[in-house]
This record gives sequence, C-alpha cells and structure tokens, in this order.
Amino acid sequence: MSSRRRPSSAAARHLLLAGAAMAVLWPACAHAQIPSPGVLEPGSQRVPREQRGQSLQTNPIEPAKAKAAAAANTDGLQPGELYMEADQLVRDDKSKITTAVGHVEVRYEGRTIRADRLVYEEGEAAGMGVIRAYGHVVTLNADGTSEYADQLTLDDKMRAGVALGFSARLQQNVKIAGATAIKRNENVQQLNKAIYTPCPICVADGSAKTPTWSISADEVVQDKAKRIVYYRNARIHVLGATVLYLPVFWHADPQAERASGFLTPNIGASDRRGFSYQQPYVWVISPYSDLVISPQINTKVNPFVNGEYRKRFYSGDVDVRFGGTHDRDFDGKGRAFGNDTTRSYILAQGVFRPAPKWRAGFTAERASDDLIFDKYEVGRVYEARGPYVADDRRLISQAYAIRQDTASYFSAAAFTIQGLRPGDVDRTFPIVGPLLETHIDAPTGILGGRLRLNGSAVVLTREQSPITPALRLPGLDSRRVSADVDWRRSFISTGGLRFEPFANARVDGYSLSDVLTGVGAATRSQSTSRVLAVAGADISYPLYRRWNAATVVVEPLAQIAVSPNAKQIVVGRDPVTGAKTYLNEDSVAFEFDETNLFRANKFPGYDLYEDGARINVAGRASVLWDDGRRASFLLGRSFRSKSNDVFAPRSGLRGQSSDWIVSADAQPVQGLSLFARARLDADNLSVHRAEAGVNVSNKFGSGYVRYLTDDFDVNLANPLDPLSRKRENLDVGGELYFGKNWGVSAYGNRDIAQAAWVIRDVGVFYRDDCTRVDVIYRKEDTVIGRLGPRSAISVRLTLATLGGPLYAR
Repeated sequence: MSSRRRPSSAAARHLLLAGAAMAVLWPACAHAQIPSPGVLEPGSQRVPREQRGQSLQTNPIEPAKAKAAAAANTDGLQPGELYMEADQLVRDDKSKITTAVGHVEVRYEGRTIRADRLVYEEGEAAGMGVIRAYGHVVTLNADGTSEYADQLTLDDKMRAGVALGFSARLQQNVKIAGATAIKRNENVQQLNKAIYTPCPICVADGSAKTPTWSISADEVVQDKAKRIVYYRNARIHVLGATVLYLPVFWHADPQAERASGFLTPNIGASDRRGFSYQQPYVWVISPYSDLVISPQINTKVNPFVNGEYRKRFYSGDVDVRFGGTHDRDFDGKGRAFGNDTTRSYILAQGVFRPAPKWRAGFTAERASDDLIFDKYEVGRVYEARGPYVADDRRLISQAYAIRQDTASYFSAAAFTIQGLRPGDVDRTFPIVGPLLETHIDAPTGILGGRLRLNGSAVVLTREQSPITPALRLPGLDSRRVSADVDWRRSFISTGGLRFEPFANARVDGYSLSDVLTGVGAATRSQSTSRVLAVAGADISYPLYRRWNAATVVVEPLAQIAVSPNAKQIVVGRDPVTGAKTYLNEDSVAFEFDETNLFRANKFPGYDLYEDGARINVAGRASVLWDDGRRASFLLGRSFRSKSNDVFAPRSGLRGQSSDWIVSADAQPVQGLSLFARARLDADNLSVHRAEAGVNVSNKFGSGYVRYLTDDFDVNLANPLDPLSRKRENLDVGGELYFGKNWGVSAYGNRDIAQAAWVIRDVGVFYRDDCTRVDVIYRKEDTVIGRLGPRSAISVRLTLATLGGPLYAR
C-alpha cells in the first residue's frame, strides 16, 4: 500500500523532524572536521573572511533574511507544508507509536529524507518522544550535499540524538564518515572515529581506492557555546600512511558568526632567517572589528610580529596591516650588522561611501627599511589600495574624495611617495596636494556633438632636486591651474566612411618657485600663463569581405590635427648642450606606441603640449574566423610640418617623420596566442623598442615566453657612459605534464644585456584531483641592497579544500 499525504498531525511532523534532525546533526561537525579554508601563504598576512567565521556584519538583520531565503521551497510545497510517501503508514493509538515502512520519503523546506523505516514513539510528556530511522537513511539537501546513515535515533525536539554508520558527501566533492555522529544538546555535537577526504575513494569499476590524502580523528567536538572546535588524536594521511599526528588541536568554529581562535600556522626556512614558525591568532573585538596577530619566530634573527586590524563602519571599512621587530640589520645569509633598532612597516587603507555618488578614503604605506618586506617575506605589498598607484618597490600614502555620476566627475586628493629602490632619495619625490580634477558633460548636444568641460589644479612641493642628489640642491615647487573645453562629433556616411571632427582649447596658469638658475644653489621664481588649442578630425573607412569561413576587415585610419605654437614652460638649460629644459612633472614615463598614435596631444600630462600641424596615419587589417580564430596587424606613423624638440630624442617623435609603429596579435589555434609590438627607426628601421610574447595551453601543459628590448637608458649624448646600455630581457615559464599525474615546471628571467640570469626555477610536481606536491629549486642572482644572491630548495604540499600549502620550504 502506498500512502501519500500532506499531514497536519504532530506525529507526521515528528517523522519529518527525524529526517531533518539528521541534516542538523551533521553539517556542523562536517565543517568542524574541515580545517579552516584559505591557509595563509608564507609571508601573507590577510586572513580570509571564511577563517574568521563570517565577514563583518554591518546590518544584523541581513543574516536572518539570508537564512530565510536559503530555506525557500524548491519542491513546489508551500511554506510549512510537508509531503510524505511510504509503502505503509501505521498508527497505534494505544501505544502512541507511528510507523512508516517501505520506501519512506519525506519532503519539507527543500530537503528530502529517505529510509526503509521511520518510527515515532510519543513520550509521556512533550519533548520525551523518540524518533528512529532505520536502513539506508539518506538526506538530500537543496545545495546538492547528501548524508547517509545506517540508523538514526533522536528525541522529538531534536535536542539530542545519535547516528550510526554515518557518512556524507559535501560540496567540493568532500567525503566524510564516522562510526557515530552524536548531538549531545543544542550546543555540543560530536563525531567519533571520523575520516575526511576530498579525494576519489572509488575507481572506475566501483572498487575501493585509497585516497591520496585524508584526515582522521578519534573525536571531533563542536562547542557552539564556546565557539570552538576540538580535535583529539588527529592524523593526516598520505596514500594511507600517517605523516602528521596532533594529539590535541582546536580552532575557532567556522559556523560561528564571530569567533576568536588560532588560525593555520606557517612553517618555513630560509638562508636569511633560518627556520621560521608563524602562528596567527584572530581576536574578535566586536561584531564589526577584529585583530589578527601573527608572531614569526626565527632561529637566525629576532622574532617579527605581523598584524592586521579590520573595522567595518556603516559607510565603509578600514584595513590596517602592520609589523615590526627590534633587531640589528642582517644580510642575505642572516649575518647581523649595525645597531639594534626598531624596524617596522604599515600598509593601511580605508574606503567610505558617505553619499550615493561619493567615495572617500586613504592609504598609509611606510616602511622603516628598504628591504624589510624582502627580509621577512611579507606578501601583497605593492598593490593598488587607492586610486593612485606608485611604481614597483615604491609606497604611496594618499587621501582622496571622489564624486561621480553619468555626466560629471570630481576628485580631490593628496599623496606622498616613499622609494624602496637602491638609489631612491625620498627628498627628491614631490609632495602632491591638493590635486583637483573635474569633468562635466554638457546635458545637451552642442553643434550636434558632445561637449565636455575639464578642470585641473595641482600643487607639488619638492624638498630636494633630483639633479645630482649628492649636492642637495633645492627642489622645484610648482603650482598649476588648468581649464579646457573639448568638443567632438561623429558622422558616418551610407558607404561606411567615418568622419569625426574635434576641437579643444585650454588655459593654463603656472607659479614656480625654487627654480635653479644654474649657479650653485641659487634659485628664482616665476609665474606664467598660456592658451593652447587643437582642432582636427579622425577619419576611417573600414572595408570588409567574406573569404571562405572568415571575415576580412581592412581599415585605413588617419587623424589630422593643427595647433598654434604652444608656449612651453622653460625651467633651465642643459649645461653641456645649452638646450632648453622644459617643466615636465607628469609626462616623464612617455612611450610612443599604438595606444597613443591617434592622440591629438600625445603627452599624457599637462606640462608638455604637442603643437604644429601633423597627420597620424595607419593601416589596420583583421581576419576573424567563424570558429573563433583571429589575427590583426597595424602599421602607422606620424608626420608633422616641422620638427619638435619638446619630444625627447629617444621618443621617436622629434623629427618631421616619426618612427614606425608596428603591432600584431593572433590566435591561430585554440590554446595558442601571440602578440608583438615594436617601434622602428624612421630612417633605417632599426629596433628602438620591441615586445613580443607567446602563450600556450593544452592537455600537455602550459607556458609563456616574453621578450622585451628598448633603448630607454641609452645616452645619445655620451655613448661611452657606463650606465648607457640597451635593455634586453627574456621571461619564460610553464609546466609540462607527463602522463596523468607527473610534470615539470620551470621559470626564468634573463637579463640578456648583462648575459646573466636574474632568477631561475626548476621543479618537479605530482598532482591529482585533491593533491599537488612541488619540489622546486630556485637560484636568485639579483643583488638587492645587502641581501645578495641565494639558492633554495622548497617543498610545497597543497591539499584540496585546505586552501594552500600545508608545509613549505
């Protein structure tokens, strides 16, 4: 007999609760068994939010809403409705026992419970009943996870119970099993004789297989009241062999909303610090803030303490990383020298949104030593924490406020820079502030086109001139205010010709002080203004044609621009050649390539301005195959009515005819891509700059090659200068697989100009669905300050679901 109903009786609901209890009984223990995800990489200080329980909450009501949403029905039942199906349903009113027998299935709130038999024995009073499920008990959850048991016993209030022969398949293909799963009360849950693994445990024919790695423990206890997970006699197994034993281990409960506790330690060794052990501890200060302290114990040098403080506010958050020690300096071999002193760093950022269109924030980046991050292997240092980003091995501290909508933009900022490169002198870097920028688009079209108003202002204060730092000459201070109007319109003919006229006019005002006169440390001040303008048009005529299974596009491109002679800001003359020296604070790192070929003013900043009559031309061709393959090629150059000495001699733009710009990229087959770009001399086609690369990825491996050469550092005036040399660099890396599990990896960076390798890595690795083991030999020939070159062998074990290396170096 088959019985299907939507019962309203308490007995039927208790039968459901028996199955639901099984799902409640296990998941907490499952999370407790899994070590905290996101193991910190050596040198990294950020703790993943998952390791701390959950992210900092700004609204305590939102978690409740999320929980309710997760319980939304997906089986067609209305909230609170229950569906039960069984071959036979028997109710004994005298003994108060309800039994469901044969193919029992219960559905409720998106969860499905199946068993051979379910029995509910009512107690003398409410809460004294007992629910039992027998035979092939299965729970299918809405998230795709499933739990299994031979037998389940539980009180009818789900306050306590036990599951025998328990196992589960969780997300990320995690499998876990235990002889018993026990729910002692609302706060304490326990799994006995447990084993956990994300590795395959069966081969293709269904026979058993020893997992690559697994974790077992005699007992795992989750205490919700104390928000702690305890382990007793935990063991890590590799290919069935025990490689690590921990008699006692505990950490913060991952299910707790906020919990303090120890995080996964970092273990390593290096020539510089010797053996290293770093143990992070998270302290939950409040629901909206926490602090992670990570002492690093070293055998060769004094301990180093890293920390990270996070606090979330209603409108934003603050993240402050810091670290320090009190020790002597040391070289690449850990040999100490100098005096004891406090050595520290700070890497802080804050972002706030006080209003819908506003964003404000700050960064604070400073270090007491140029090499502190290298010596103590602090990770994630040179990354963007705000809108302004410094170069590699330089720190930037800034404060900013930005307002932006669809028609306007405004920003106000100030920042300073600390240089960590050899030879950097911080006094030569300017203090920038205030820096103001604004853009406003006209609400309606002007003369049928788009009109934009732009404004900019900046103050730069420099303590020392970067010219001959040893002389400590006064540094140039500058103040600038600019305003411009930009107009552009687009016309497209029926034949496909695109014609875009444009015009731009700008007014600049400058006030300079501490301008060197060329006589010792004598300086002068000057104020000046200028009016700049340019008008022209962009023209293109794309032609396309179908060819076999591809589309071929050929597109001639041209830009005509005319400007009156610009008044450049002269701040001195070269002592050797007598050539004028122009103010240039914002276009120092200028490179002529395909990205700025069609800029009417090729200088990216304000101080220098391109003038005269010029025409920029190029031809672009592309082939687009229907199966996704592609290739493109661009060739272009710039012509002007007369030469312009505002451009640097090595820029390729100084003469009437510029250097040639060449760019190409292609994806000829799936998994293979190539690119190349170059600037060729206008007269003899010699290479001034070239960059090329190849990326490949297929079932046999993956890799890349990068090549770069340029004459940026070539001294044209004095070729015999020992610092005058051409840059030439090769960067290669990749992996090659042998069979299903084994492979080799390699990485190298070679300074071709110096005929020396900067760094070399060669490694062998083993990998499968849940494990990767790397053995890597690294040789660093780079000399950074007093650290010098070094060699190292590292062993890295990465286990799936643990988030990172369990053991390194």
